[in-house]
Amino acid sequence: MTGTSVPKHSSPRWNGDTREDPPAVGGEREILGAVLDWQRATFELKCAGLPPERLSERAVPPSGLSLHGMARHLAGVERWWFRIQFTGEDVPMLYYSDDDPNQDFDSLDGDVNEAFAVWRGECEHSRQIVAAAASLDETGIRKKTGEPISLRKIMVDMIAEYARHNGHADLLRERIDGATGM
Repeated sequence: MTGTSVPKHSSPRWNGDTREDPPAVGGEREILGAVLDWQRATFELKCAGLPPERLSERAVPPSGLSLHGMARHLAGVERWWFRIQFTGEDVPMLYYSDDDPNQDFDSLDGDVNEAFAVWRGECEHSRQIVAAAASLDETGIRKKTGEPISLRKIMVDMIAEYARHNGHADLLRERIDGATGM
């Protein structure tokens, strides 16, 4: 790469960042798993150090998003994709019903710390499901269509889901206490 300059500056890291960077080289399962875990850790980092009442703050009006609501939403998404659609477990939905589809964001009653514990538990359950799968080619069944969906596609979609919500978390956290960083 002669003739190509290398930037001297990069985005500042989040204060107290202990995340391990995903590997730059490796197998598909290793890299997808590491990137998904990095995204999960990013969300955790964006929420760290705030008291519970601030986690529930809807800091970017008119949006109803809060870090607490996102933890509830992401717990439900983990359960939906890995446990319900991929493995076919018969477990109830979290923070969702057809009568109240936005309760993950709208109904912030209950213990904030419990919501984060549920999210962490669902992430761990998802990791175990991925580790137990013989291949990323294994499929679950999309509940909406009855069509198969591969574990690979679920992992890619989950990375996109976290990336989108981590952007939201960036904005919320900056509005709550001014904290910024990659």
